[in-house]
Amino acid sequence: MSAAPSPVTLASPSPGLRAALIGAGIGASRTPRMHVEEGRALGLDYGYDLIDADQLMTRDIAALLDQAQADGLAGVNVTFPFKRAALDHVDSIAPSALAVGATNTVVFGPDGRVAHNTDYAGFAEGFRRDIGTQAQGCALLLGAGGAGGAVANALLDSGVRLLFVQDVDTAAAEALVTSITARLGAGRVRLAGDLRVAAAAADGIVNATPVGMAKLPGTPLDMALVEPRHWVADIVYFPLETAFLQQARAKGCHGIDGSGMAVFQAVLAFELFTGRKPDPARMRATFDSFT
Repeated sequence: MSAAPSPVTLASPSPGLRAALIGAGIGASRTPRMHVEEGRALGLDYGYDLIDADQLMTRDIAALLDQAQADGLAGVNVTFPFKRAALDHVDSIAPSALAVGATNTVVFGPDGRVAHNTDYAGFAEGFRRDIGTQAQGCALLLGAGGAGGAVANALLDSGVRLLFVQDVDTAAAEALVTSITARLGAGRVRLAGDLRVAAAAADGIVNATPVGMAKLPGTPLDMALVEPRHWVADIVYFPLETAFLQQARAKGCHGIDGSGMAVFQAVLAFELFTGRKPDPARMRATFDSFT
């Protein structure tokens, strides 16, 4: 499998463009409306569908990608639980996805299936806008899956000097630590080990697990480990105010919800699918219009 050509070839804007989101339990996603309304604002005939593996009763990402491409889609966004697995079913991998080890955006075009990752830049932009003057020396990341890899790299490239990584899948956490160490050198990332020790050392705690989603309620760690001095961030956005954020804010923590990552990853994916630059403020307004 080769790296993607540079510059990345974008889908050509044309009438009847269609894209979709592939995931499991995604009925509450705000992504379709952001894409469709932005397409309408730019005068595009642009549709965006949901391909929900839970509704289709399948976890065969290869078959889902095959069908989406056969249906003539310009590309698909990919979410939980397929962000890593989808990399095995593309023709080339853009640097953004190669660095993270996962994809959330697959473009179908003249270069075949090209895997991108807009989660990295999406989280980084939302984090930059919302972190303010909070200390960023050390952070604890919960979750080393497809989204966790993007968030880990974004945190370390956005000011965090030391990152502790924890995942119930120890092998996934170890693989992420190894990957980041290869890219940034020793001393920037460690396995969390004892969460009490890692949380005590951290300035902030980030949830990059699916815990907190409507279908997976709860908190990703014992909230007794969260102190008022911590800033906390969550990538879950349905619900926007997760139990993790609610309980942390109640303690006085500075909180960052999943809206920034959700909006800015969609901004970048929209451009990859359509070849047109969207208006981030307009897409944010669409996101915020949900009740």
